[in-house]
Amino acid sequence: MRSGIRFPLLLGFVLFVFTGCGGDGIPAFDQDRAFDYLVKQCEFGPRVPNSQAHSLCAEYLFKELSAKATVCRRQSFVYIDYFRGDTLHLTNLIASFNPDRGDRVLLCAHWDCRPWADHDPDSSLHNQPVMGANDGASGVAVLLELAGIFQAEPPPFGIDIVLFDGEDYGQNGSEEGWLLGSKYFAENIGRYRPQYVILLDLIGDADLNIHREYHSQTYAGPLVSRIWKAAAQEKATHFYPDIVHAVYDDHVPFLMLGIPAANIIDMDYQWWHTVSDTPDKCAASSLGEVGRVILRLLYDRNLQ
Repeated sequence: MRSGIRFPLLLGFVLFVFTGCGGDGIPAFDQDRAFDYLVKQCEFGPRVPNSQAHSLCAEYLFKELSAKATVCRRQSFVYIDYFRGDTLHLTNLIASFNPDRGDRVLLCAHWDCRPWADHDPDSSLHNQPVMGANDGASGVAVLLELAGIFQAEPPPFGIDIVLFDGEDYGQNGSEEGWLLGSKYFAENIGRYRPQYVILLDLIGDADLNIHREYHSQTYAGPLVSRIWKAAAQEKATHFYPDIVHAVYDDHVPFLMLGIPAANIIDMDYQWWHTVSDTPDKCAASSLGEVGRVILRLLYDRNLQ
């Protein structure tokens, strides 16, 4: 993802009212198990497209989601980078719960890693891949833990979890090469229209600071307000009300379709796009706070 990108005002933006969340109880979120999911992804190494680590992690994630979801499928596609002369073989992973329900929510994260640590203070490392403990693995880890909860205590509506590939392949100064998986998903979305989309990115930082993201607030303000109400009810002390960053991220293709989409992200991460983005910079408590906020949003009838 890239910070500081703005796009034209979307016309005809409508936030659909989401109704019907059964029960008053909010399921518990196991933050330690979520952290184990983060570490496991990193054990494969940097999940750079076309690498062995990428292939092995894709199989791992598909197996984990298939064990929890009603339906799980791969959405494979190819991206040709004519500038670099690369052909990328990419795969979005899609898991569905209550697949027969028409009222649906989409939760997403990206699972790939950036091939170049081009923000590392040591310029000699700029061609090294990024481990992506926070930038990639953290959002996926929370979604894997949520998937187990949805299996055990399904909400009375449909949920789709999508893990996007190829989010972090782009060149600075250009919109080309970024968000490959979410762009492909949106371009092939057909008649599927979730009530709303929530993107999790960079949410495992041990020094967590989540602010309202500009595009989310501007084009999906009511959804963002509901997320922050959930955060307040969960006493989530690392969710802040101000807007600090405008981030070109995987929520943007959905906003461009007029689908409410919010990015929960901490862009104030010292190790972003460096070789030091490793599990020791992350914390189970950060994953837990975000996971509990999402569960409150999904299961609390008063927030629907």
